[in-house]
Amino acid sequence: MPQFLYEFNPTNKIVADAVGEPGRRTFYLQARQGRTLATVQIEKFQAQVLAESLDELLEKVGGPEAASTSELHLEEPLEPLFRAGQIGLGHDAKTDHIVIIIYEVAESEDTDPDTLTAVRFWISREQARALALHAVMVCAGGRPICVFCGNPIDADAHFCPKRNGH
Repeated sequence: MPQFLYEFNPTNKIVADAVGEPGRRTFYLQARQGRTLATVQIEKFQAQVLAESLDELLEKVGGPEAASTSELHLEEPLEPLFRAGQIGLGHDAKTDHIVIIIYEVAESEDTDPDTLTAVRFWISREQARALALHAVMVCAGGRPICVFCGNPIDADAHFCPKRNGH
């Protein structure tokens, strides 16, 4: 059993957001319960998969189609507890909350999963929808994608293998 650094039940606020210029952004998942703030560094693909998974889960259990994302922003200080490895998602029918569990990234393949730290956030369906919508918007705000090779286009140059470097 991992050591839970934080277990927010319920979570007052949760957001997935990024800091920095496109191509050099750092992504975070941040939650608040009362005065306690917990921040975890995540990868862009983890934010994308979390948004997709929340959408799928809300489709199964029912949830709002829309939610307000106007209040979703990261708070200072941005001091992550750890870098995220595995992220789990579930629904507790008894409390009707969505549960997000984030485990720290293992340093090696031999790392005992029971020694990893984790956080667990219990959120409402409305919070889950807002988190998913906001994460999609944040991920879409990155560098444009080349229609030929599918790689991101940097602001200064783009080497496109499909167009022989042009």
